[in-house]
Amino acid sequence: MVIKEAKFLMSNTRVEQCPTPNKPEYAFIGRSNVGKSSLINMLTEQKNLAKTSSSPGKTQLINHFLINDDWYLVDLPGYGYAKVSKGSREEWRKMINYYFQKRENLTCVFVLIDSRHEPLKQDLEFINHLGTLGLPFVVVFTKLDKQSATKTDSTIAAYARKLRETWDELPRFFQTSAEKHIGRDEILNFIEEVNEQVQNQYK
Repeated sequence: MVIKEAKFLMSNTRVEQCPTPNKPEYAFIGRSNVGKSSLINMLTEQKNLAKTSSSPGKTQLINHFLINDDWYLVDLPGYGYAKVSKGSREEWRKMINYYFQKRENLTCVFVLIDSRHEPLKQDLEFINHLGTLGLPFVVVFTKLDKQSATKTDSTIAAYARKLRETWDELPRFFQTSAEKHIGRDEILNFIEEVNEQVQNQYK
């Protein structure tokens, strides 16, 4: 897939105010500081499309981007950031859950995981929650450039073992580095394939 145009549409906290659900939608989410904004900027080849920040928890809204006038990319708030009040975290959790349950054109959720860390309870719980909701999702391991390939392979194998405890079939895994542009073609080709499969729904 060639990205010819990527533009920011809107930010909000209410599903009702999201763009008309007339195109396939791909949501990106992960723990705070997982490299989500950097990955989105790498995929779209726009340096500042998604706002990156050195301080975790920057994304606090549902951010919609229109890609090639053909599909929506959604930047969702990160989960698991401790320095935000419990009340704020609960509000975010409700907002995300409501979005997941009510956004009828949500086609796939990209769950971002920092490849430098062994399986974390929050990530595993979040993945299992998506399964409970019956949402299609894939797992994207980020920051490959920060460590050796051996360490990355070890982390991914550990996640696979953990997920097999609760899943009969493993989700698709992607390996990425925003810094080195690793994984870009694989993710965009995947989105293109899925778009072709669901295109009849949006005619």
